[in-house]
Amino acid sequence: MEHGTDKPPEQNSPAQQPKPNPIFRQPATVEACQADYAAGAAIRGAMARQESRRR
Repeated sequence: MEHGTDKPPEQNSPAQQPKPNPIFRQPATVEACQADYAAGAAIRGAMARQESRRR
């Protein structure tokens, strides 16, 4: 005995569709990588401080 229904599977609405990843549309340039690394400086510093407290 099957427990399924005769309804077709629901399609995702446009709001539920996955959005394209903007990272794949951007070229990997030295300048973009340097800017990304510089933007993460505060995060890396916070992580280093947290790690030093654990030791």
